[in-house]
Amino acid sequence: MRISARADYAVRAALLLAGAPEGGPLKAEAIAEAQEIPHKFLEGILNDMRRGGLVVSQRGASGGYRLARAAEDISVADVVRAVEGPLVSVRGVRPPELSYNGPAQALLPLWVALRANVRQILEGVSLADIASGELPDFVHSLAQDPAAWTNP
Repeated sequence: MRISARADYAVRAALLLAGAPEGGPLKAEAIAEAQEIPHKFLEGILNDMRRGGLVVSQRGASGGYRLARAAEDISVADVVRAVEGPLVSVRGVRPPELSYNGPAQALLPLWVALRANVRQILEGVSLADIASGELPDFVHSLAQDPAAWTNP
C-alpha cells in the first residue's frame, strides 16, 4: 500500500487545524509554510476536504480554514478518503467488486483482509489522538515490532 503525498499533506494540514488556538481559522498560506506543502497543491487538498465535510472555509481578513467538527470525531481514514477516495482498491476497484478465476480465487479474501486491516488502523485513530501524541495501544503495539521498521 502506498500513501500518496496528497494524503500525507491532507493529514498534516488537518493536524495543524486540530491544534489551532480556540479552533480558529488558519490561512492556507500559513499551513503550507508550516508543513512545507506547495501552496497551490494544498489549496486543492483543502477544497477536497471542504467538499468532504471535514473543513469549513471563512472569507475575509480573519478568514481561513478550520475543522468542521471536533478533532476527536475525524479519523485519519476520513481525511484520506476525502482526498483519495477508497482506502484500498485494486486497479481502481473496491475488493468486493472483484472476481477471480482458477488459482487466483484466493486473492479476493486476501484483498478484503488487507482492506479490513487498513480500515481498522486508519478508522481507529483520530486527529485528536495524533495531535495529543496519545496513539491507541494497538498502534503502539504494531509499531513496537522491530520488523515493522525494516524494509524487506
